[in-house]
Amino acid sequence: MMGKTLIGIDVGGTTIKAGIVDGDGRLLQTSETPTPSQESAEVGVQRIADQARQLVDQAGVSWSSVEGVGIGLPGFLDIPQGKIVKLVNIPWTDIAIKDRLEEELNVPVTIDNDANAAAFGEAWIGAGRGLGDLVCITLGTGIGGGMISGGKLIHGSSGLAGEIGHIRVEENGAICGCGRQGCVETIASATGMIRLAKESILSGEHTKLASKAKNDQLMAKDIFDAASEGDPVAQKVIAVAVDALARMMSILSVVTNPAAFIIGGGVSRAGEQLLAPLRQAYAAYTFADARILPAELGNDAGIIGAARLTVQ
Repeated sequence: MMGKTLIGIDVGGTTIKAGIVDGDGRLLQTSETPTPSQESAEVGVQRIADQARQLVDQAGVSWSSVEGVGIGLPGFLDIPQGKIVKLVNIPWTDIAIKDRLEEELNVPVTIDNDANAAAFGEAWIGAGRGLGDLVCITLGTGIGGGMISGGKLIHGSSGLAGEIGHIRVEENGAICGCGRQGCVETIASATGMIRLAKESILSGEHTKLASKAKNDQLMAKDIFDAASEGDPVAQKVIAVAVDALARMMSILSVVTNPAAFIIGGGVSRAGEQLLAPLRQAYAAYTFADARILPAELGNDAGIIGAARLTVQ
């Protein structure tokens, strides 16, 4: 794909990140702009179009060389129709964003879920390069995922494939943001781990996490730091989170049979402190053989993967 000029856009709740990517996946130029999350979808579409044009101008690239624009969006989409159904934390609903942007930019536009875009980036030039079958898991405030089979993203009949944070792993568990109980997101996301730590503190268990929890400053990193220093509550929280993740992954293994699980997101910065016990727990739950690897592209995965959407 050498010689291609692609634009990838990663729409987040606070920031829209955009980048120019060449046909080999190299990120040549980037820009960021605040997401107009309190504005209408029409304002958001115009912001994205303006950002794409400004990015090309800043890079000194001719717009005529741009072959397509790919966009990763955080929420529910009608991908075949190129429409936003409803986004998470951004009040944009029921808009034909593909058609609107193609009118504005006069190039092909492709949309997908932001987690799918990140997975596609990792599959293209990141930890999953060379693998046709993989699952990318993003551990952050929630849990997102993207599944690739035979080199193609799996969307399902209505685009919900990959919403792996809502696989139920606990009977009568905590209420999830989706309204159901016991989703893996309520346990193994950063939010879930903090919840578990606070519940232990409220039950009277002694932990050095108590002061930060009291001041509402507790973060997942604090839990991993305390665990490395032998804090029993922190160690228990990580063990529970790892067990839930491993059970969820064992389900995916017999459904998609990936060659690898790519683990990204803020919680994954714990590195082998997370991945080593996760590999052990996963092996205990399934006979399937899959590598468990750290993501490589960081915050650029969504931009690079969105650009790759245009030539899939």
